[in-house]
Amino acid sequence: MYTLYYSPNACSLASHIALEEAGLPYHAHRLNFAKDEQRSADYLKHSPNGRVPALLTDRGALIESPAILAFIAQAAPEVRLAPLDDPFEFARMQGFNSFIASTVHVAYAHRRRGYRWADKEASREDMAAKMPQNMRDCFAIIEKDLFTGPFVLGENYSVADPYLFTLSDWLAGVGIDIDDYPKVADHYRCMKERPAVQRAINAERQAA
Repeated sequence: MYTLYYSPNACSLASHIALEEAGLPYHAHRLNFAKDEQRSADYLKHSPNGRVPALLTDRGALIESPAILAFIAQAAPEVRLAPLDDPFEFARMQGFNSFIASTVHVAYAHRRRGYRWADKEASREDMAAKMPQNMRDCFAIIEKDLFTGPFVLGENYSVADPYLFTLSDWLAGVGIDIDDYPKVADHYRCMKERPAVQRAINAERQAA
């Protein structure tokens, strides 16, 4: 039995969806960020940076979405949530997930998490103001260069798809029309119809 630590509306939704897709036994443990539960001593033993997701396994904890998503795919190889028999395609999936984690998510964090990079209020305000344009630039790259369609890797669904879905879901909240990116928009609407996506979203809403 795995334990997924998550927070609603966070990037941990991607791992939550992947676990549902994989059919692996797991327990979802919600962290209340308003109460700083992500900074508790117990949680920091699993995730030293105090962020989600974290996945507890019988061999210890895993952190960072790309690693957790790859682990889930490899833990349920029969479900084929990754191109495990094709090193190039697997690396392409990892490259996409790394772009989401290291570029898109970081750009998004500049809106409310500027304190991670700057001490001066004026610097943080400048980062927050630039965030929507940076997100537009990121999704333009996804739309034009990184997304094959109908899924991230083409015809085959992978754990890259819930990750893209999760970040796409944030666009409306920053005033970006997803329909400016037609392929991404089609992907987002398709993903919302998947039973595993609906189960994960409903579970997080009920726990919130």
